[in-house]
Amino acid sequence: MLSRTPEDVAAHAAAAPDLTVLDAGVADCFACPRLVTWREEVAATKRAAFRDWTYWGRPIPGFGPADAPIVILGLAPAAHGGNRTGRIFTGDRSGDVLFAALHRAGLANQPTSVSADDGLELRHTRVFSAVRCAPPDNKPLPVERDTCAPWMRREISLLRPTLRVVVALGAFAWAAWWPALTSVYGVQPPVPRPAFGHGVRVSVPGAPELLGCYHVSQQNTFTGRLTPAMLDDVFDSAKRLAGLA
Repeated sequence: MLSRTPEDVAAHAAAAPDLTVLDAGVADCFACPRLVTWREEVAATKRAAFRDWTYWGRPIPGFGPADAPIVILGLAPAAHGGNRTGRIFTGDRSGDVLFAALHRAGLANQPTSVSADDGLELRHTRVFSAVRCAPPDNKPLPVERDTCAPWMRREISLLRPTLRVVVALGAFAWAAWWPALTSVYGVQPPVPRPAFGHGVRVSVPGAPELLGCYHVSQQNTFTGRLTPAMLDDVFDSAKRLAGLA
């Protein structure tokens, strides 16, 4: 089920009956020429530290149980993280921070995430990104965001029976949530639209709670803008809102 155009993406995403089929469709997407070129170039040239790896070099499906009440929404895979390992937030320092926090919160069975076969399991939580391919400079174009959006919308729709909380990692994920809110839940965002901020909570009747969290990028974690304690507070809130604490 290759997707080579935005129309293919929309049709294949809408037709996916479950997350297994959706994940397979995501991995076979070629709809954004710039992203396809970049992800494959990175996979071929590699980083010196990973020269012995066979890079995944494809879009990255979501990760976590199909009945998760908590979703963590990111921006896009890292060129030498998810694009290398084939699993979101796996094999890079952002993932080190994220999964350590999820482990402290009891939402992951181990604190590390180094490869797709390392035994990591998530509890009550599914992680995916607004854009499924690693973008140059970690900056997807608006057209790429919009082309990829049907995958995210369908994933949210399939999780809808159990989904209670969305944690948006960064302003890009925060902005990507609002069109999905309208598409999946049929409700409009508040007016004016709430600005992103760490710890900001937005409640919209009939939809999951939305929590803002600074992205777990090195720019935030190395500078102290985002600390482990701050992450712990967000996930404690998410668990409470999801009825897990």
